[in-house]
Amino acid sequence: MLLNEQAAKAKIVHYAKSIFNRGLTAGASANMSIRIPEGWVMTPTNTCFGFLNEDELSVVAHDGTLLKGEPPSKEFRLHKAIYEQRPDDTCIIHLHSTHATTLSCLPCADITNCVPCYTPYLTMRLGAIAMVPYFAPGNDNLAEAVGLVAKQHPGIIMANHGPIVSAPDVEKCLYGMEELEESCKIALLLQGKNANLLSASQIGELQNTFNK
Repeated sequence: MLLNEQAAKAKIVHYAKSIFNRGLTAGASANMSIRIPEGWVMTPTNTCFGFLNEDELSVVAHDGTLLKGEPPSKEFRLHKAIYEQRPDDTCIIHLHSTHATTLSCLPCADITNCVPCYTPYLTMRLGAIAMVPYFAPGNDNLAEAVGLVAKQHPGIIMANHGPIVSAPDVEKCLYGMEELEESCKIALLLQGKNANLLSASQIGELQNTFNK
């Protein structure tokens, strides 16, 4: 069930402040949206997650028309592309979190599965993480590239940019993003070490149990 406008605004302000206060993003470097019947509520352009005002949040129609509030983030096309591919999802979060953004700058051997699975939890929450090529923020080509993989991948890393996650509700979206950041941190800490990855059969078992 979709939230109404006021409930969506309250959730964005509450969770965005938590994200900022815990150091998961800095400055005016993140954006978040929640789907509502009229379209979606989104963080405005050049705003900081730690200091959002409900009255300033952007209310955007399905076609991208601004209905009320401040102009939306320049990444609104990115969110729109994901919602079009994932009609059951109601929340999208994009951060420049330190470890996922660091990993986004490294070469990727498998763009359909770019975060190594050392623990079960990323597979349980998001499944395999895709990586898309670099395009400038707000570029239509970035939205197109993300849209091409979004149907199969609720978690995506944009090269030299950062992570974006979608989910059926706000809490699942936040937990997915947190797990992606933690998994990237673990992967970076274990680089160059002879660490044990989960096997294909172990990952398959998790997928069968948690990604139905």
